Amino acid sequence: MAGHSKWHNIQQRKGVVDAKRAKVFGQISKLIRIAVKQGGSGDPKFNAGLRVVLDKARAANMPMVNIDRAIQRGLGKTASGGSIQEIVYEGFGPGGVAILAVGLTDNPNRTAGEVKFAFSRNGGSLGGPGSAMYMFKRDPEGGYVCTMPLEVDEETAGQVLDLADALRELDDIEDVYLAADIEEETEE
Repeated sequence: MAGHSKWHNIQQRKGVVDAKRAKVFGQISKLIRIAVKQGGSGDPKFNAGLRVVLDKARAANMPMVNIDRAIQRGLGKTASGGSIQEIVYEGFGPGGVAILAVGLTDNPNRTAGEVKFAFSRNGGSLGGPGSAMYMFKRDPEGGYVCTMPLEVDEETAGQVLDLADALRELDDIEDVYLAADIEEETEE
């Protein structure tokens, strides 16, 4: 009767539910940080975008501690009073596609390790400063636009999108930009 205990079954179900909640909380935290940056205020009275995202957070039963932490990170502060800096990681994915991953972090060493691991896990490699940046130009809204897109086949496009998704799942990564003609499917 190995593996048939009541506690084991509860533990399995709880683990699945907790993983789903953590993913939802991570996505909402990212939306809160973006709303705070765009609105310029951490006060929902003065930031309509933040008000909408906070309603989503309450609907998902997100703890106030997580909400406050996301607001502070959006304002560029951490709980310990340290500053958050923006770092652009450059690398190459399958097929030589240039990738920029823009992150906001209070610990660049930790984030660099996570980004490098995501690249290596998904058939890419992290490049040095300037290795991929020349293929992009800065957008007036603060993002990046590819100036020299590569054409890739369907299989390579799928691998590049998998790498981009792995990077987006990291807590500290805000945006990922690809230098390829790939139609990204959005889930809404």
